[in-house]
Formats: sequence, structure tokens, C-alpha cells
Amino acid sequence: MVWIRAKGEISFLRVYRLDVFVTDVSIKNGMAQPAEHNPTDMDAARETFRDFLGRKGLRVTNQRMAIFEAAYRNPDHFTAEELLDQARDIDRSVSRATVYRTLPILTESNLVREIDVGKDYKFYLASQGKQVERAQVVDVENDKIYEIDAPFLEWYARSIAEKVGLEAISSRLQVQARPIRKNDDAADSAQN
Repeated sequence: MVWIRAKGEISFLRVYRLDVFVTDVSIKNGMAQPAEHNPTDMDAARETFRDFLGRKGLRVTNQRMAIFEAAYRNPDHFTAEELLDQARDIDRSVSRATVYRTLPILTESNLVREIDVGKDYKFYLASQGKQVERAQVVDVENDKIYEIDAPFLEWYARSIAEKVGLEAISSRLQVQARPIRKNDDAADSAQN
């Protein structure tokens, strides 16, 4: 059971299965470890990107491949500017314009997801073969995004759309949050 607090009201939601996955760590022997990338997955993704570029009539360039490598190796969310720095570590000739032109290609190929958190810039995350629908919890004070497996999301979107006679083509769940403050808990308890 998960308790949810919203503006002083407390309610509960019964959860039968809740899988939580934070993109930059994995649990091994009870300890958080940096996420590891399977080289086979990287090779397959690289080939997918090359094939996608070919189908679009675009050239496979060293700069595009450096951008792909930097994006796909990154276990965490990143901005275009962060990707530029990482891609330049691989190939110094990568330009800002090439990064901004390549990111839409990577998102269209489904190798990278674009995440809009309502700021004047977007975040990106390499898909790395994950097929389960994901929800984002955005820590607005620390500019950190947590990815949570949300297998119910596809079903929920389909159910809601069908109620009004439509077909769901995409969905997203994004929660804006801040760290829990001890003072807020004490104040909420005093009000009840």
C-alpha cells in the first residue's frame, strides 16, 4: 500500500507490484552500483543508428557517430550542452549545430528519448532497449530526473482514450517533486 499526501489530504493507493528503476544506479549485493552497458547492446544500437541514417538518406559521419556514442554511453539524463561536451571528448570536431541537428534524428530512431520538464531546455535519455513504459519523477530543486517503471501506463492511456472514442498513440506521466522537509511533516501533523 502506498500513501499519497496531496495538500493536507491523505489517501491511499493499493499497489500490487511496484518496480522502481533509477537510471544511474543498479542494486548489486545490496549496494548501489553505477549502471553498466552491455557491449552487445551498444553494437546493436550502433547498427540500428547507421541503418536509420541510411534509410533517411543521411550520411554516417564521424561526428554523428561520436554524438551517438556519447548519448548511448550516458547512463543518466543529459542536456544537449552536456552531450556536446561528452561528444567532443570522443571527437573534437563535433559542433554545437551538429548536436542540435542529430538529437531529433536520435529521438526519431527511438534510440534516445526527449524529456520536457517545462524548462527552456530539454533532457534526453538513451533508450538502451527498455520497452516498459516509464514515468518520470522530477526533483525540481536538484534538476534530477528519476525513471520509474510504469507498466500500467499503456493500459491506463488506452482505457482513458477509449472512454471518449479515441485511440491512444502516446502517453507520459511526469511528477514534479521536491525533497521532503522535516518541517513540512511536522506542520502537516499539527494541522490534523
